[in-house]
Amino acid sequence: MSTVITAKLALVSPHLYVLDVRDRSAYDTGHWPGAYFLDIKRWETLAKSPEGALENAAVWEAAIGALGIDSTRRVVVYDDGRMTEAARAWFILQWHGVDVQVLDGGWPAALRLPGFTASQTGNPLSPILYQRPPGHTPIVGLTTREALKGQLDGSLQILDARTEAEHRGEDLRANARGGHLPKALSFAHTALLNEDGTLKSANTLIQQLAHAGLTTDKALVTHCDAGGRAALAALAAVHAGRAHVSAYYLSFSDWARDETCPVVWP
Repeated sequence: MSTVITAKLALVSPHLYVLDVRDRSAYDTGHWPGAYFLDIKRWETLAKSPEGALENAAVWEAAIGALGIDSTRRVVVYDDGRMTEAARAWFILQWHGVDVQVLDGGWPAALRLPGFTASQTGNPLSPILYQRPPGHTPIVGLTTREALKGQLDGSLQILDARTEAEHRGEDLRANARGGHLPKALSFAHTALLNEDGTLKSANTLIQQLAHAGLTTDKALVTHCDAGGRAALAALAAVHAGRAHVSAYYLSFSDWARDETCPVVWP
């Protein structure tokens, strides 16, 4: 299944479970008819905590079940058009066994639909017991700092989805150290998107990834600074037909805190 779905197709697809990860005020002002609100900031904070590590299935099964999602639900998630927060939710959900897609272009794409009418009716959640399906294989895998430290020998390719300034170490954001992982190739997440915020076509992405030096003969790991851009890059890589894709979800902010992790600067 494709990692993204167009707003036009989503509007006519039956039985979709739609999640809105924009700010609560934006959701209350108007949202996709029948959409449920997901506090993605809370999920982001949880994923950075020791108890909320994405490998902790029990914590995330409870969080997903609290949304009323079960393993039979086909879920669509959208954000304010940046695509990164929707991709963050997509990555976490698919890792834990949910059948999920991102609404291509987010909320702005919905508003461009002829005759589309936003809803202001809130939908209360009905929590259920969720369990990751046995034998589930995620579309995109999860890479940790320790795992990645042992794979800096060129056996895989690392896509740095941050800005060029971050990659070069000129923009440290909130990190004590800047620069990039050894052998990481810079590919800013904005290059993945069209001017209207939708994901570029598979053929265009294939050409761009190849031009950046990302070949198809090795596994691919994406990272950014805090997870959202890494998730979008992984989603785009799969959209472009790449296999063996994983995301270092905790990303450079996690890497930079560990002084044993090497960085290249400049």
